[in-house]
Amino acid sequence: MSQASIVEQAPGVFQLAGVLDYLSGPKLRETGGRLIAASQVGACVVDCAAVEKSSSVGLALLLAFMRDAAAAGKTLTVRNMPQDMHGIASVSELLELLPLEG
Repeated sequence: MSQASIVEQAPGVFQLAGVLDYLSGPKLRETGGRLIAASQVGACVVDCAAVEKSSSVGLALLLAFMRDAAAAGKTLTVRNMPQDMHGIASVSELLELLPLEG
């Protein structure tokens, strides 16, 4: 099974880590959505610096987390997107939709 996690490092800052694929996606989706909804801050950040490898599932997770944040009345920014995720987002024309930091 793929090893991956999402944890709240600081208030509203969530670290996404490991291999993001069809095996890890469902649990990350559930956990991330719950963490974002429960966060007490209005501006959330998903930090992807610890992502080792990502399929398109990683982008699907980020889009889902954006929806979760919006539904909770919060903003969400993506930090440190890995090159493989950035490449998939570029080919898929999703870079304009993703709220990338910097």
